[in-house]
Amino acid sequence: MVPANIILDTAKKEKVDMIGLSGLITPSLDEMIDVAKEMENQKFDIPVLIGGATTSKKHTAIKINPEYSSGIIHVHDASKSVSVSQKLMSEKKSVFKNEINEEYEKLKDSYNNNKATKLISLEEARKNKFICDWDNYNPTKPTFEGVKYYDNIPAEEIVDYIDWTPFFNAWGFNSRYPKVLENDKTKNEAQKLFDDGTALLDQAIKEKWFDAKATIGFFPANSSGDDIILHNKQLNLYNLRQQIAKRGKKPNYCLSDFIAPIDSGKKDWIGGFAVTAGFNVEKIGQDFADNNDDYKSIMIKVLGDRIAEALAEKMHEKVRTELWGYSKNECLNNKDLIKEKYVGIRPAPGYPSCPDHSEKLALFDLLDIANNSKLKLTESYAVYPASSVSGWYFSHPDSRYFGISRIDEEQLIDYADRKKMEKERLIKIFPQVIDL
Repeated sequence: MVPANIILDTAKKEKVDMIGLSGLITPSLDEMIDVAKEMENQKFDIPVLIGGATTSKKHTAIKINPEYSSGIIHVHDASKSVSVSQKLMSEKKSVFKNEINEEYEKLKDSYNNNKATKLISLEEARKNKFICDWDNYNPTKPTFEGVKYYDNIPAEEIVDYIDWTPFFNAWGFNSRYPKVLENDKTKNEAQKLFDDGTALLDQAIKEKWFDAKATIGFFPANSSGDDIILHNKQLNLYNLRQQIAKRGKKPNYCLSDFIAPIDSGKKDWIGGFAVTAGFNVEKIGQDFADNNDDYKSIMIKVLGDRIAEALAEKMHEKVRTELWGYSKNECLNNKDLIKEKYVGIRPAPGYPSCPDHSEKLALFDLLDIANNSKLKLTESYAVYPASSVSGWYFSHPDSRYFGISRIDEEQLIDYADRKKMEKERLIKIFPQVIDL
């Protein structure tokens, strides 16, 4: 990490318009708070952009923004830095800063209100688990067990699965596609951006810039409490359970609820996947940057993300209708897929229902990623290359997405014991949900 004094001294010397801080490892989060405090002490009046694998808008709003009064803005990925920087350099920069501050105040208030919500004990949460009707449900057996690897998937077969809304979001448009192209306030600029994006996408397809790969696996599994047991691999997948007090008859969900219990007498399966747009996206983006074309450098990375997400959608459809085949008669268009009208879910480690990024280690091991798509995990468990998506497949018709918003120390200790991992290490991996 670069010391705060070097960052600030350099900023003064170069007379910069803004400072960017990137956090790739968890200790960077505390360092960013210290930088913000020191900037306030030294009466800086330039904005700070916050980004990197370990950061989040919530952490920025709650922990960093209160320490500095001249503008703290979380930037989800590099592609958004262009539009954010443009707004910060425009005549309306004060309006933009005020909008950000208002948004962060709402996030902070929401967090504080959430903190006030009662947590129940882990025992109570487990008693209030979601119970599937396993007596009247027989899990569908996949067409194979183990791993299949798909290499050099033509981009032409992927593009129809693209969800364009995040493409526009990445460039600062808040509207959904195609409405963003119809709104009088945004349509001209949005249409130009869309034309640029589709033109570069056409070039990328024609010149075969993408090297799309997919690895899919199915494994016999049963649940035991909050864990999922993979029989043939003698391996457990570890999960957290919601602990927020629920109203009415709402259950406290855990992903293991959607896998047949080991004492149910039913054989069940879990799937895993990892897809990528390929390593070329990073290389071509750097080539554009080296030629001083930052616009196309960012554009190809945004398109790479769209290709990776589209491939995840395409492969999930193939899993449901063919490879696993539990929804063979499915007939959905792309709008239906974007709205997730299909049966089953594909949660990813690090996301709301399974916030522990380190479970990617088990996923990558199961899929033999080192010998298949050759994706890598960084120290903070981010996937490289960035235009990649990985996660689990659940087939039960009642499976659904949910969030683990808060857990207490009791569940943290229980989880650490099951996972055989130090509690302090876990706190650094997913601090946002731990209420200590």
